[in-house]
Amino acid sequence: MNTLWNRLRAGVILFLSVTTIQSCQRSQEDGQIVESVPDQVSYNFHVRPILSDNCFACHGPDANKREAGLRLDIAEEAFKALQETPGAHGLVPGRPMQSVAYLRMISDDPEQRMPPPGSNLKLTDTEIKVIEKWIKQGAKYEPHWAFVPPQKPDLPQPKDKDWVLNEIDRFTRTKMQEVGLKPNEQADKESLLKRLSLDLTGLPPTLEMMDEFLQDQRPDAYEHWVDQLMAGAAYGEKMAVYWMDIARFADSHGFQDDSYRSMWPWRDWVIHAFNTNMPYDRFITWQLAGDLLPEPTKEQILATGFNRNHKITEEGGIVDEEYRVMYVTDRTNTFGKALMGITMECAGCHDHKYDPISQKEYYQLYAFFNNIRERGIESVVGGPETYAKVPFMEITNEEVASILTFVNKKDTLGLIVSVMGELDSIRPSYILDRGLYDQPTVAVKPNTPEAILTFDAGFEPNRLGLAQWMFDPKNPLTARVFVNQIWQEFFGRGIVSTPGDFGMQGALPSHPELLDWLAVDFMEHGWDIKRLVRQMVTSATYKQSAVLSADKLDKDPENIYLARAPRFRVKAEFVRDIVLASSGLINKEIGGPSAKPYQPPGLWEGATSGRGILSVYKQDRGPQLYRRGLYNFIKRTVPPPAMTMFDASNRDQCEVERTTTNTPLQALVMLNDPTVLEASRVLAGRLLQSSDSRDMESTIQHAFRQIVCRKPTEKETKLLMQYFTGRMDALSIEEARDLLSVGEYPMAEGLDEVEWASLMQVIVSIYNLEETISKT
Repeated sequence: MNTLWNRLRAGVILFLSVTTIQSCQRSQEDGQIVESVPDQVSYNFHVRPILSDNCFACHGPDANKREAGLRLDIAEEAFKALQETPGAHGLVPGRPMQSVAYLRMISDDPEQRMPPPGSNLKLTDTEIKVIEKWIKQGAKYEPHWAFVPPQKPDLPQPKDKDWVLNEIDRFTRTKMQEVGLKPNEQADKESLLKRLSLDLTGLPPTLEMMDEFLQDQRPDAYEHWVDQLMAGAAYGEKMAVYWMDIARFADSHGFQDDSYRSMWPWRDWVIHAFNTNMPYDRFITWQLAGDLLPEPTKEQILATGFNRNHKITEEGGIVDEEYRVMYVTDRTNTFGKALMGITMECAGCHDHKYDPISQKEYYQLYAFFNNIRERGIESVVGGPETYAKVPFMEITNEEVASILTFVNKKDTLGLIVSVMGELDSIRPSYILDRGLYDQPTVAVKPNTPEAILTFDAGFEPNRLGLAQWMFDPKNPLTARVFVNQIWQEFFGRGIVSTPGDFGMQGALPSHPELLDWLAVDFMEHGWDIKRLVRQMVTSATYKQSAVLSADKLDKDPENIYLARAPRFRVKAEFVRDIVLASSGLINKEIGGPSAKPYQPPGLWEGATSGRGILSVYKQDRGPQLYRRGLYNFIKRTVPPPAMTMFDASNRDQCEVERTTTNTPLQALVMLNDPTVLEASRVLAGRLLQSSDSRDMESTIQHAFRQIVCRKPTEKETKLLMQYFTGRMDALSIEEARDLLSVGEYPMAEGLDEVEWASLMQVIVSIYNLEETISKT
């Protein structure tokens, strides 16, 4: 069959009009956006990006790498007399020609020029003019925007207020005006419903939903569907996919043996938390420190599985302390990247080269996670008693029936889950020289980076105190980082396009006032996640058409200014969900153990130590084959191949943003994957059984609409009919039977096999359309 098939195919500076977020402002000439020097130079928005990219590696926070004693990231240090040149100063406010740093930047002498030619860095003429003008204007430093607590700005007043639907639109429309762009018209109802359904549930709308929405003429029809979709259980599953990446969830321990672990009840809890709209402060506090709450419940303890999702070794012959330190480091780095948006890992071996975070502060944060009752290796590969590691909790059938009703436990077997639990005494923490586990130096106690927010003396120096510090209203990062992640989920790109790095090397916000307004509003309304999501999807900004004109492609190819809706391929899990849902194969069961669908033979067997129940891939049968992508079994060393092709994470470490590729392999998956072929066979059979086969044009139109979520055009219908006719003429009965033999779902009876196989191939071609698996 495969041979045959292969032949077929700061609150920031609100008084500035920040038209750009790069190192200089931009103006438009002949339809192009070109660089220019701003009238008022801002350190945060114009100067710091230049210095950070070109100077901070040698003249920044890292004392061990600092050259000539010159530090340019702090005003007091930059203005001081130079150690090597008495009487000279790196920067002299108002006097660029007396500022040694500036003179070195413009020097023609390769021995004097900075950055040095050997660094392969070079300042542009515009960047040098920006530095010069900044010095002339007084060389005024500003705190890094992300380390200043957000303030709620006044709402802008754009000119065409009729376009505005909510507060978000005031900010986006004002920004569009500044750069000379106009918003798109609102998307048509078919496109809008598909977009909304995919964004809120990860599933395409049904034909019944499409018909009802098209016929609904109420002014609030759209808002009605927003509420209805968010109220369904699929909403929690959709949101959980993003959180699985952050939490590095997998069904195996990792490393060479990579044997089974039973963490899926924690995933069930995440789905439950999103569906019940657990406030974000509670959602995170339970995951960080549920075990430290007063008289913690089983649910609160289960939530702490978040910090036991990291890889754990089961290999003999390792140094226990080396791996235990590795686990603590993983938790520290995940906290920094996922919850604070800071690259804490860069300070594990030395002071951070760009952000004001010292190595000492890294290990002070590390100390919060260093008191867990765990070992580097607890056991080698074994039976069910090794599926979770100490500390773990047991989940009984009685608890599932009473207090953990969201856990989809299907049998009476024992079930254990790795969770957090403190030692009875305090394990000492040290700065580790170069990050080496066996090189402890200075003892440290739990604390947080001073540049972000001082750790309140009233907080307990443990993970619960750390959670309280996170949700202190003065914390500048917590709300901004989460709001930005949710924005990225719905608009494809964060307001800060580097969601894991709000530091000096991270991108500046495209809409700083909007980010701060959303962050403060989120806090003011009780960290309500569903309310935040609803704000985004009911905005005029979200509801725009995704049509890209030549003018907008030229002026704003990355859609930074949001003058159109984003159009991008859905995540790997939802590619699978679209195929299963549109064909009617999908198993909508919520929660439970992960599923093992079809995959090529020999993959696990070719990458195994031979130990454990995951040394051989045992494909599931029956309804488990048709579970949503969220429940695909993830073995870290050999993740699901079809999902890997569509850029899914292997969950080795925390991931706040997936890479996006576009390769021929993705088309080959959609043409040859057994799940796609089986779905096509089943849908073709059902359509032929339920319709008049003599009206094949209507049948194909029905299939197209069910998959693509809109009615096909006359041209599209004609092309698909031509393809169907061609397949009918070309296929023999043997070839048809070969095509129809894919998959384990029962065969339909009483159908013309050549007609069935021909329609199946038409449906495969529809599944392979870019539009099918894209937000439109």
